[in-house]
Amino acid sequence: MPFKKYKLFRNYLEFTRLVRKTRQYGLKKVKSYELILLWLKTKLSHSQFLILSGVLVGCTAGLAGIILKSLVHYIHYIITSKVHFEDQILFYILFPFLGIVLTTLIVIYFFHGQDRKGIAAILYEIARNSSFVSPVKMYSQIVQSAVTVSLGGSAGLESPMAVTGAAIGSNFAQTYKLSYKDRTLLLASGASAGIAAAFNAPIAGVMFAFEILLTGVVFTDFIPLVVAAVCGSLLSRIILNEEVLFKFNARHDFNYYNLPYYLLLGIICGLYGRYFIVVAQKVEHFFHRLKVSKIKKAMIGGSILSLLCVAFPPLFGEGYSSIKSIVNGDIHQIIQHSFLGYVAYKEWIVILFLTLVCIFKAFATPVTLYGGGNGGNFAPSLFAGGTLGYLFGIICTQAGFVQAPVINLTIVGMAGVMSGVLYAPLTAIFLIAESSSGYDLFIPLMIVCVISFLIAKWFSAISPDLKKLADEGKIFTRAYDKNIFLVMNTKDLIEPVTATLHVTSSYSDLLEVIKTGKRNVIPVLDHTQLAGIIYLDDVRPLLFNPEFRGQLNVLNLMKIPVEVIHAEEDMISVVNKFDETSTWVLPVVDNSNNFIGFISKSAVLNRYRQVLKEHSDV
Repeated sequence: MPFKKYKLFRNYLEFTRLVRKTRQYGLKKVKSYELILLWLKTKLSHSQFLILSGVLVGCTAGLAGIILKSLVHYIHYIITSKVHFEDQILFYILFPFLGIVLTTLIVIYFFHGQDRKGIAAILYEIARNSSFVSPVKMYSQIVQSAVTVSLGGSAGLESPMAVTGAAIGSNFAQTYKLSYKDRTLLLASGASAGIAAAFNAPIAGVMFAFEILLTGVVFTDFIPLVVAAVCGSLLSRIILNEEVLFKFNARHDFNYYNLPYYLLLGIICGLYGRYFIVVAQKVEHFFHRLKVSKIKKAMIGGSILSLLCVAFPPLFGEGYSSIKSIVNGDIHQIIQHSFLGYVAYKEWIVILFLTLVCIFKAFATPVTLYGGGNGGNFAPSLFAGGTLGYLFGIICTQAGFVQAPVINLTIVGMAGVMSGVLYAPLTAIFLIAESSSGYDLFIPLMIVCVISFLIAKWFSAISPDLKKLADEGKIFTRAYDKNIFLVMNTKDLIEPVTATLHVTSSYSDLLEVIKTGKRNVIPVLDHTQLAGIIYLDDVRPLLFNPEFRGQLNVLNLMKIPVEVIHAEEDMISVVNKFDETSTWVLPVVDNSNNFIGFISKSAVLNRYRQVLKEHSDV
């Protein structure tokens, strides 16, 4: 038999053997393509299989994002295709309200109240759930955000697309029993593919993964990530048309003499980004304090949003169509589709209208999200930034600075506000550069985004959206040692102790425990509660002194522990207690002071090395 035929025959035999083995273990629901991939996993090297996984995850996540984007675009087009503002008023009153209420009903009755959304949800899964994402997330975010945004919710689709892609990547890795580091890699690959598909911007997708998702994670193998982003972007370019894509072509050439405009715009974007965040926090607290059902919250949020959309139609939906109109110089069209369309067109009307739009956009988005809708801050920050940049440009021209590059300020403003709101300057720079084919604007993009980011960092070192989770140790930060300790579980390190003493125990009981015990510390209990500890180093000199034998008892020998560990404590607190007390072993108790066992510093260090090894190649 020729060698090639023999090799094919041998591969066929191996494949059929894999099929039989799979069936043998009761995996009857394994699909044909999964069997093929399982077989390929045995034939390909680890790196090759990861690259193949990146392609498959990237294409799947990209398609999911394209479906969502197309669905929302066409529903939104049907709603807003009416020419006259009078006809649209009913839509602006009805649909945003319905969008939030219907989304809330879907969450309650179809997804059993599981409404965790946004980028924070992905970060939580990476840090606290070993990058395991529920399979429900592969479609729940698409359904919820499609209903919210297509009916006028003032939010973006990019965060739901990222969560969907992350769920696809995580579940792909789970299907093929990949390790934590590979699971995290494919999770990030799926999310980056979703972002790349949303904007047709593969580099921005990769930057998003590095800058936001993989914060605090040591990462070396990025090829599957890049491949996934390219696949998502390529599918987006092939399938979606120009109207759906976030794409700008009009702009001025960059001139170094315009640097002062960009410096000032960076400051304005940074301050506006902070305003946007603070308002969002206030709105979140408002809805959190409401002691009413989710449905009533949705009705309140929907009513507020509907009123805002009637007053300011650009707040309806993502707002990308309005930004495209502004960049293309069609600001008259936006004004005409509002109440100000009844007023004679003047420049001060435009300035007043856009100022109010910027102010109320910061309310419309959190009302959408915290009222019960689903979406993210990508699109709102880009919309607000573009509007702010255009507003700044026309104010400059009205003030006599006719050479102000209004279109460039509009485009760069998008990146500036996004950088300040999301704490992601690199993502913002590459996103706008790719979306506008404006690589010649790199210098103003970097200036504006860095200034905005520094202002945001000056107010808060960590994004306020993530600060609570970071303070609670539920997501990773750039403190790498702290991240490793967050992965560790205090309860896993507790060593149970059976050799204990009671406060009424005799001297002979003490000798027996010393003979049978394995530790240099002996817990003394009052029933089940910890009363004290006897250190064998303290007792040893007395045991062999005949003068003290009659005087020794447990109460005389025990000491109050210098510190105790509570079973629910996080590992960072545990490590701090070891450092502060300079001890090697500490007792562990529950909330009622019942003794559970001991944790030793050596056990902590051993577990630290294990976790470091697991994460070192991610």
